[in-house]
Amino acid sequence: METFGDTLWIGPGLNRTIDNSANWYFPENAQKIINEEGSVYSLALAQDTVWAGLGYTASTPNGDVQSGLGFHYSTDGGENWKFIKNPNDEEDDSTFVYGGTRYAKLPVTAQQQSPSFEVAFKGETVFSANWALGLVRSQDFGANWKRIILPPQQVDTLSPDNEYTFNSNGTNRYDPRFDQNLLGFSVFIDRSNRVWCGTAGGLNISDNALTAPADSIRWRHIQVDGSSDGLLGNWIITIKQQPSTGDIWMTNWSSGLRDNESFGIVRTRNGGKSFDRYLQGKRINDIDFSDGVIYAAGDDGLFKSSDGGANWTTIPQITSANTFIKKSAAYYSIASTTNRLWVGTGDGIASTADGGENWEITRVNFPLDGNNHYQQDAPDVNAYAYPNPFSPRRHSLVRIKYEVKKAGQVTIRLFDFRMKLIKKIASGDYTPGTYEAVWDGTTTNGKDVANGAVFYQIDSPGNTIRGKILLIN
Repeated sequence: METFGDTLWIGPGLNRTIDNSANWYFPENAQKIINEEGSVYSLALAQDTVWAGLGYTASTPNGDVQSGLGFHYSTDGGENWKFIKNPNDEEDDSTFVYGGTRYAKLPVTAQQQSPSFEVAFKGETVFSANWALGLVRSQDFGANWKRIILPPQQVDTLSPDNEYTFNSNGTNRYDPRFDQNLLGFSVFIDRSNRVWCGTAGGLNISDNALTAPADSIRWRHIQVDGSSDGLLGNWIITIKQQPSTGDIWMTNWSSGLRDNESFGIVRTRNGGKSFDRYLQGKRINDIDFSDGVIYAAGDDGLFKSSDGGANWTTIPQITSANTFIKKSAAYYSIASTTNRLWVGTGDGIASTADGGENWEITRVNFPLDGNNHYQQDAPDVNAYAYPNPFSPRRHSLVRIKYEVKKAGQVTIRLFDFRMKLIKKIASGDYTPGTYEAVWDGTTTNGKDVANGAVFYQIDSPGNTIRGKILLIN
């Protein structure tokens, strides 16, 4: 999820909305998305320019792994898209030169474990943090790429004036399998043209990575050191700059490198010399800013601070006029457009234009009238339940979407296969519109319902709708 001005772009389908329009953009010319080969893993925006890092899930003998596909980019606001394949090494690309010294490296030739988790650009220069590939850079808008050398885990600085040892199972080789600081996860270009790269082994800051030759880029490497004004964790998930102050904020996760690591977020006001620490122990996924308020989206909820981080409050469960974000949902992303704050959750997108007093909730919307861009032959329906089949253990809630055509009393009841009442899940006066009712898989007495078919009946003025849910625990 990324924003520019009044425009919001989201993954995994490379969709956008402008000024909270109800009509979401569909990427007609982005072939890797249209053909369902890939999904959006990262986004970076500027005026009329969109970069999208693409990935997919690959099956391997050791299980499914996230894999890199490449990039789609557009320079006309999404009207036309170009594709660039993942910038992997060639088989014989087994050395590199840094500071005049030639070093051995492991060529990363496979797409597995190298999706673009973060992309950033300024002018013609594009950076991408690609996990096993580490940090890659193009200085000609994606035509050519180079892997950018990051400091070994054990050093605090990387300078072309010195020589280094890259620990690789007893050999001096640049190899991400044996050094967590070589695993790229986040990248950011600040107002001073410094490049910040977060890895699974700490934070790396460069004052010349935007323009210097690849063999001359300097880095300062910061990792957890046990001090009270240092990082909380070595895994840097996202990095952002606060518009009003210029402070750099980032999320920290525990990487397993140090016993004293923890989750939380940190802020630096002095370019990484020291850090203020907040929400310690909370696994935070993203940070953003709106109207002077700092927001943090985490596994345990949505947090905000109106006083620069001194105090934090948890935003209550998000509800709208006819639906809600379930209490168990994790909050994964957050971004602000000109007049609206957007929050991506495991249960849909929520947005507010008044600081959280009122919310709108958007989900993948299969219209009742069958007008579905992704399935042209979709039939008209009066109601549907999703997910269906429904597992209370996996999904916690099933939602029944339906339309009320005339104002009046609406009742929704659930029955078992013998048409014995299980539970009444909605009853009241409704105005015309589209609504959602929810059910948690229990009876009126709170008992779990056994596996099998559950039938719902929606009674509204002049209309009765019936449907079926397959319950599988």
